[in-house]
Amino acid sequence: MVMQTRILKHLTKYNILSTEEHGFRIGLKTDNAIYKLTTESLNAVNNKLLAGGTFCNLEKAFVCVDHDILLSKLKFYGILHFVILIWITDILEQQYIMTAITVIKFQAGAN
Repeated sequence: MVMQTRILKHLTKYNILSTEEHGFRIGLKTDNAIYKLTTESLNAVNNKLLAGGTFCNLEKAFVCVDHDILLSKLKFYGILHFVILIWITDILEQQYIMTAITVIKFQAGAN
């Protein structure tokens, strides 16, 4: 939690994050994003415009990120120092990816 707080302060101080980043920032919860999406969608429908969306669950996306690219970006944004680099590298080396696939078959005329 301490590391998250420090990184978030750094990202905020240097205005690195997009204003649309929600979920982990003070005052920008996922509820705010849902409210904005709902409001803009309803406004579009009320104005007889098309409204659509694509939704992705990125909850586990972090483990799919190329670790070398992630570490180079952290260095670029001034987040990594030598000790932190070792600590984050150790964490990344312990990550693994698991994929679950569910297949649902429907048969025409089946009850």
